[in-house]
Amino acid sequence: MAQATIVLPAPHPFRLDLTAWALRRRRKNTVDRWDDGQYSRVIIADGHPARLTAVQATTGVEPTLTVTVESATPIGERSLNEAGLLVQKMFGLSVDLRPFYELADDDPVIGPLVQRFRGLRPPRFPTVFEGLVNAIACQQVTLDLGIIVLNRLSQRFGPHLVDHDRLLHAFPAAADLADVGEETIRELGFSRQKARAIQQLAAHVVDTSVDLERLEGLNNDQAVAALSRIHGIGRWSAEYVLLRGLGRLDTFPGDDVGAQNNLQRLFHLAGKPTYESIRQLTTPWHPYEGLVYFHLLLDKLRANGTL
Repeated sequence: MAQATIVLPAPHPFRLDLTAWALRRRRKNTVDRWDDGQYSRVIIADGHPARLTAVQATTGVEPTLTVTVESATPIGERSLNEAGLLVQKMFGLSVDLRPFYELADDDPVIGPLVQRFRGLRPPRFPTVFEGLVNAIACQQVTLDLGIIVLNRLSQRFGPHLVDHDRLLHAFPAAADLADVGEETIRELGFSRQKARAIQQLAAHVVDTSVDLERLEGLNNDQAVAALSRIHGIGRWSAEYVLLRGLGRLDTFPGDDVGAQNNLQRLFHLAGKPTYESIRQLTTPWHPYEGLVYFHLLLDKLRANGTL
């Protein structure tokens, strides 16, 4: 296979392992892989499936990431640079977290939590479309089940390549799903409503009646309103995509059951906090509420032995 490599500087502090786990969430995730200190996923480079890997080459005050792209076809300089930009986006390498660390140092509630996972960067899905499909898949089911059906979706419809006798799949783009029948998606374990929402979203992105790129230019309220007009997207899904798809770190998905449990544990509350009380609890962390969300996720992964 053809291979090309680029080395990216990362801001201090940085830990690829923590950031990759905040992205992948579960061991069974086969789209975002973590094996022996190496992150990998299948991307599209020069129109062909390619395996992207990222390894933290150095730590300390000047950490670096070695990003490698492998493909059955030659890899152009443009595709390699695009892969580097994708990694910067997915692992939050351009986000200045110094104000967040200053805030956390003075906060007795989150200070120990942030110190425990120092080096976590805010992860993002490669595309808003992938974030939306993840949100739809994980609505009102356990995260484990959501990840399983997302794996099936990728294995059925995502472009693939063979790497050392392993068949690896990319997450399907809208064009890969636009002409797929609703019943075919249902066969993977999605409900009828979710299958319809995914198929319609893909078709509307392809025919440009839904323009996801314009969301970048909207403020949070405008983006939530625009996302909520998409079939199958409610408040939780919209806020989930704000954080994980658009990188809005001032967003804490208040309807997220797991996040509610995490806040209940953090503040030693008698019951789950309501949406309104979550806004009050997280306001002192503004504009980094979403970054605390990721720290709480890692704390839960550590507690259950995943991390």
